[in-house]
This record gives sequence, C-alpha cells and structure tokens, in this order.
Amino acid sequence: MRVLFVTLAAATHLHAQVPVAWALRAAGHDVCVASHPDVVDDIVRSGLTPVPVGEPMDIGRWADVPPLTEEEFQDETNIWDARGGVDWELFDLCELRPEKLGYASMQAVFSAWVGASFQQISSPRVMDDLVGFARQWRPDLIIWDPLTFAAPVAAVAVGAAHARMMFGFDVIGRMRQTYRAALADRPAVLREDPFEEWLGTALARYGGGFDEQAVLGQWTIDTVPSSMRLEVDQLYVPMRYTPYNGRSAVEPWLWHPPERRRVCLTLGSSFRELMGGDRADIGELLRAVADLDVEVIATLNTDQLDSLPPLPDNVRAVDFVPLDALLPSCSAIIHHSGSGTTQTALAHGVPQVIVPTNMMDNVLKAQRVEAAGAGLHVRDTAALTADSLRALLLRVLDEPSFAAKAAAVRREMLAAPAPRDIVPVLERLTALGRSRAVPELPDTSGAVS
Repeated sequence: MRVLFVTLAAATHLHAQVPVAWALRAAGHDVCVASHPDVVDDIVRSGLTPVPVGEPMDIGRWADVPPLTEEEFQDETNIWDARGGVDWELFDLCELRPEKLGYASMQAVFSAWVGASFQQISSPRVMDDLVGFARQWRPDLIIWDPLTFAAPVAAVAVGAAHARMMFGFDVIGRMRQTYRAALADRPAVLREDPFEEWLGTALARYGGGFDEQAVLGQWTIDTVPSSMRLEVDQLYVPMRYTPYNGRSAVEPWLWHPPERRRVCLTLGSSFRELMGGDRADIGELLRAVADLDVEVIATLNTDQLDSLPPLPDNVRAVDFVPLDALLPSCSAIIHHSGSGTTQTALAHGVPQVIVPTNMMDNVLKAQRVEAAGAGLHVRDTAALTADSLRALLLRVLDEPSFAAKAAAVRREMLAAPAPRDIVPVLERLTALGRSRAVPELPDTSGAVS
C-alpha cells in the first residue's frame, strides 16, 4: 500500500503524524510526506521522504498582520481586508455554546477561515502540485492534517481513500455538524456553504464533485482521549498518542532524578514557530516560581533570555529539551496549551497549569484538561500575575486529586491502540475507501470507535 501524508508547514504538525507514518513504514507500506517547502528538512530529519508542494508558506508572517478593528468586523463585506488581517477571537471555531451557533454566526466563521486561512494553506499551486504528484505516484491512502484541504482534492482526483489525522480537538467537525443542520432548515436559495463553494470548484477542476468527505475525510484518526473528545457524528479510529519531539539528544542531567519537585515551564515551539513570539509574559511566569521550593526547567531560547533579567536560582534554562524525556521526572508543567505539549503531559500523567493562547483550540484544550481534573488554567491571560499563577501551581502540586486524575487520563490513553495496532484497521478502511464505499465499522477487535 502507498500512503501519502499531507501536513501543515509546521514541524509540530508533522511530528503528530510521524509515529503512525513509521508504523505503516514498518509494516511494509511505502510512505511519503507532502507539505510546503518550509518543512522539508524536518521531514528528512524524521527519516521520511518529503514531497514539497507549492511555494514556501512562511506561516509565521501571519503574526505580523494586525487584526480587524471592531468597526471593520461590523462591516460584513470586510471579513478579511487588504492587509489579510482577521480577528480570530471574533471567528471562533471552538464555540460550543448553542446560543452562539446561529446560521449567520457559523457562516461568518467558516467564511473567515476558508478565505483567510484554508485557501492560503491549500492554494491553487499547492493543489496542482499535490494532484500532479498523486497522479504520478498513485497513493492508495492519503492521511491529512485537518487544515490541509488540498489533500482530499488530490484523493478524489486519483480515487484514493483519505482520512484526517487530528492534531487537536475536532472543532471543525463539531461546528460543521451544527452548521449542516442549520443549512437543512433554510430554503435552498438561502443556503451558503463556504466550504462547498471553494472545494466544489477545486474538485471540479480535477474531475470530481463535492461531498462532505472533502471537509471531514472518510474517517478520522484521533489521539484525543475518548473521555475528552467532542461529540461529532464521524467515524473515528482512536490511536494512542505517541510523543515524537524531533531529532534530539537527552542531556546527562536528565539521567538523574531531581532532588526536589521538578516543574517544566514551556511556551512550546509551535507558538514561536507559527506566530513569531510569545503571548504570555515570561517575566511573570518566572516570578511565579522564583521563591518556591521546586526545580524549574524552562525552555527559553537566546532571544527570550536576552529580554529577561537574571533568572531565579531555581530555574534552569534550556533552549530545547524533548518533553517525552523530561516530563516523567516532573511533578507539574506550566504551558501554553499547544496540542503536542498538552497531549504529552496527559500521556505521562503530569498535572498541568495552562496559560492558553487564543490560537485554534488552545483555550478549549485548557478547559477540557481542567474539566478532567488533570490541571487548572488561567481564564484571563491578559490579567495574569505572578501571584495568581503561583496559587494555581501550588494547588496542582499540593492537592493529590490533580495527580490522581492525571494518572487516570494516562491509563485511558495507554488503553488505546498503539500506532502499529491501527495499521490493519487502516488497510481495511482503505480498501473500502478506494472503492468509494461508505466506510462501515469492520471487525477490528475494539480498535475503532
């Protein structure tokens, strides 16, 4: 079987796909990974074969675009402007409150994301390149990042099966389900679907037609624990989250157990990589831990350190450390709610204090971790103070319930099928998907839910 992965041009998104890519490779299948040229080196370092498509994405440039003003937002014709700026807090894909999910609101959210984000990621050049490669290589299965809609277009063009590989919560699927119900309640002449308008046109270029699988895949591989997953009427293949932090070495100091409770403090590589900086006040974070009887491992690069006063005595700064190696020795972690960081902490049963950014589903992840009892989160990051953060950290460290609940989530994750265990499931679903049959639940001994 030939399997083509398609990922967003961000190393952290690629890293989420590597374990299952290697599981397929180890089972004897051919594997390639397609993305913008920005991450070709990261793909090579993972030991997989890159397929560059389109032009460099330079996704970090989005950080320099000013958001829309409130006046611009009120102008419905100006969902995005000449600057390319969108205030994503006003177009929240993670909105779950029923009273906020009217047709007009959801239509505006999808219009903003399709026009200002998804069409940039899957540009006509990307689609042409990806379809061209797929027609030459003839993949049986395409596994795609849920933000890379060129992938289902390529799959339809060559008759391949295709599935999403979730990076976080299925917020698109959740809102899409609600939106489709709202569409059905409207007269046909008043139905507007930004996804169908865009992807229908794109699919027609390559001889295909639009259906809902172009948005949500034929099925979805999901590493989110089932107890925390959003309710979406979709075929999910659950898979155990397996941390992959890229090519790295473990420093000798990590070989020895800490002499006092160890706390990891990280704002993650994803936010630095994608948005060009930090949105939390690092100084406040460090002041919160300065006088505590803990050892703090803080992932801070040279630029971050240059902007700070001397570090507290109990803080060790490292430019990078693989969280999969660090977290087993930690009693808590303070972080920004990135998907890789959150799931690695859950996988190791480490209680979390989350200072979420407003990027994608970060606030939702923080809320779900707290609801599971595995941590606490800062509700108003703009009002963050050292005292308020210290209080949250002390609760997580001193109240046994947080460690117990985090351990329970870890046990749940360990019970999910490992990447190698879902390979037979993917093989069976691919046979169904290639025949354009609607995937049904095969007998997979509990590996599909």
